Amino acid sequence: MYLHIGNDYIVNVKNIVGIFDIENSSTSAITRDFLSAAEKNKRVTYCTYELPKSFIVCFDDKTLEEKVYVSQLGVATLLKRYKKNNL
Repeated sequence: MYLHIGNDYIVNVKNIVGIFDIENSSTSAITRDFLSAAEKNKRVTYCTYELPKSFIVCFDDKTLEEKVYVSQLGVATLLKRYKKNNL
């Protein structure tokens, strides 16, 4: 099963580690360090040029590394899409 996370991006639901609100979670120094390290290692994909509302952390089966997707969709919207697809 796949989840549409914005624009032309979809991710496999089984690879999702977590979906996080970017405004609330980026106040933590640990989260900022994690996002900075992911950006430095070119593991961040921006799904939008609009104001980001969430980021999705996924585990890549092939490279065995995490991948971060930054989305303009809110966590509540992504959760609704997940529940709708998994009924």
